[in-house]
Amino acid sequence: MKLTTRGRYAVMAMADLALFKDKGPTSLTDISLRQNISLAYLEQIFIKLKDKNLVKSIRGAKGGYVLEFEPEDIKISNIIDAVDEEVKMLNCKKESKKGCNNKSSKCITHNLWDQLDQHINNFFEKVKLQDLVKNSK
Repeated sequence: MKLTTRGRYAVMAMADLALFKDKGPTSLTDISLRQNISLAYLEQIFIKLKDKNLVKSIRGAKGGYVLEFEPEDIKISNIIDAVDEEVKMLNCKKESKKGCNNKSSKCITHNLWDQLDQHINNFFEKVKLQDLVKNSK
């Protein structure tokens, strides 16, 4: 399965924001320490999350980041998409004329992996950020 640390860390960081949302803006340093994620890496992730309007930054001494929406309104798929990730089991492109492995037809297991992609992506569509927070308490 191809889901890089960027996608996993983005979900972890957003779950952290959701968990501590009642305490006001959260600094990336706090998230970094709690989730054991490099601060520099979090900064890159939050640029993308902010560009996709999933978080907003608050300036000032007590500043940091807050969620743009309530945790029950943010799907895990939104987070993964925001950081330009995709969950993909297939090495080939579905619409490729070359088929799998640069051959003229699809490999014998193509449909199996394609169906697994669909199941995983449907799962991420159904799970909300609130579900992660609720299950972590």
